[in-house]
Amino acid sequence: MKSRLSAVLAVMVITSGCATVQPKRPVSAQMWLTTADGNQKLAPQPALTAVAAGPAAAAIFLDPNQRFQQMQGFGAAMTDASAELLSKLAPGKRRAIMTELFSRKNGGLGLSFTRLTVGASDFSRTHYSYDDTPSNVPDVELRYFSIEPARKYVLPRIREALAINPDLKVMISPWSAPAWMKTSRSLIKGQLVAEYYAVFARYLARTVEAFASGGVPVAMLTIQNEPDFEPDSYPGMRVNSPERAVIIGRFVGPEFKARGLKTEILDYDHNWDNPEMPLAVLSDPAARGFVAGVAWHCYEGDVPAQSPVHDAFPDKDAWETECSGGEWSPKFDEVLGWMTDKLIIGATNNWARGSLLWNLALDPAHGPHQGGCGDCRGVVTIDPATGAITRNVEYYVLGHASRFVLPGAFRIGATVHDQGIELTAFLNPDGSRVAVLHRKSGDDPVTILIDGQLYSAALPKGSVATLRWPAPSWRQ
Repeated sequence: MKSRLSAVLAVMVITSGCATVQPKRPVSAQMWLTTADGNQKLAPQPALTAVAAGPAAAAIFLDPNQRFQQMQGFGAAMTDASAELLSKLAPGKRRAIMTELFSRKNGGLGLSFTRLTVGASDFSRTHYSYDDTPSNVPDVELRYFSIEPARKYVLPRIREALAINPDLKVMISPWSAPAWMKTSRSLIKGQLVAEYYAVFARYLARTVEAFASGGVPVAMLTIQNEPDFEPDSYPGMRVNSPERAVIIGRFVGPEFKARGLKTEILDYDHNWDNPEMPLAVLSDPAARGFVAGVAWHCYEGDVPAQSPVHDAFPDKDAWETECSGGEWSPKFDEVLGWMTDKLIIGATNNWARGSLLWNLALDPAHGPHQGGCGDCRGVVTIDPATGAITRNVEYYVLGHASRFVLPGAFRIGATVHDQGIELTAFLNPDGSRVAVLHRKSGDDPVTILIDGQLYSAALPKGSVATLRWPAPSWRQ
């Protein structure tokens, strides 16, 4: 009996010791760097080992125990233009670039979020909807409904992307309802006629169902791209906040529910400068019950606008769903810093679960397009004459996050005591920790405290870096 009691006490002592003493062995951090001059682009650096210095020396404190929103990831839109250019590459070359874009193997980007258009955008060769009728006659039974334009290039490329990366999530957005549903009787300008709200809801539901039957499940949908803007040279439609609340709350939401569609509905899909617009929709009880989150664009206002909307409705997700680079800002260093600050660091620090650039691929003439943006830049440029592929600055901005932040990661606590540094950080499902930094000013090494260990990283002014720590040994 005495020996048995001694054994039990010994086990208790050992167990107690294990619970209170964690063997925090230092681990090496991996680092990838893109410099402002472009001489290094997502280039691996020597591993960082912990340095002997007190916590007071740290400029950055990372706290993996403080967790915020769960991430889906980063990506770009598979517009008609992008899908056509990728589809017309030689098969071997197309497979190689698709694998590079959507897989993380062999240094791929691992894009896990994309956006498709419902009908044409300005980055389509022609303007069309999925229910164009002879002489623009009304078609309330949707007898002319067809997603045939998407079957040619877009759906095959998304099926290929899904085969490469099954974690890829797809959202869709219409640029315009069919012309016969609108006050303008045209795809260009106008508003949705109220008598067609129910038909429009069925139109969107039919699109989701048709995409799914074509092998492309739709995770999320907005009912209108940039609803506070009526472009004069490509499809568009104004749908103000009270109208969106009615359309979502009384028509689209109930239609999706009746059909058993699990596709989430996002509101807004427009710029940071008018957060009162999604707030108005979310303040409507009927609409709020069907809205899963808010989609944001980057062209006006600033990214902190996302946070007051989240704070008012913390159960609603935030997503950054469109931002384009272009020849209006051609300098590598300026785009690298701005996009990293706003779309990777700023968007996620202001609650975004994912962040999207606009065209995944464009040609050297910034197309193909019909109206709209004549100097937009894709994540990659594909020359259809030669098949040459150029990886633009947007490629590296995305890569600093998409390659390393896995779907299901949590944003974690990150405190910065250096005003020259922008930072966001994540805990991956595999236990690894990732930090994305932009060194805006200063030249001294950046010191980072995590798991009680201090690390020092040399970051030149204007550079962007990703640091990754493996799961600590005591958690493995």
